[in-house]
Amino acid sequence: QVQLVESGGGLVQAGGSLRLSCVASGRTASSSAMAWFRQAPGKEREFVSGLDWSGRNEYYSDSVEGRFTISRDVAKNAVFLQMNSLKPEDTADYYCAARAMRIVDTRPTGYAYWGQGTQVTVSS
Repeated sequence: QVQLVESGGGLVQAGGSLRLSCVASGRTASSSAMAWFRQAPGKEREFVSGLDWSGRNEYYSDSVEGRFTISRDVAKNAVFLQMNSLKPEDTADYYCAARAMRIVDTRPTGYAYWGQGTQVTVSS
């Protein structure tokens, strides 16, 4: 069993930055692929970014490529999402996810473990 706890969401103006954190317990982050998804009201949950088990391969959706950066701290069993140049369309609930596989899956169904979510609101 894996428990994930996100933090770092909030309200920010367009062009600003936020850093989301996800701390994992029950399984080390270093042995699992980790990802961030987001879900805006009335929309499906979508892939934002992922990191494979090695930490060397990063994946991003087209909408966030070049603005967001995923990283991890193995010692802290944590994964982070640095979000820069935020846009109003980035407004959503952001979820950390983990899977008992080494490679990233961009589908929400590929992840067995989810955090409770953290809200990000970007004002124009």
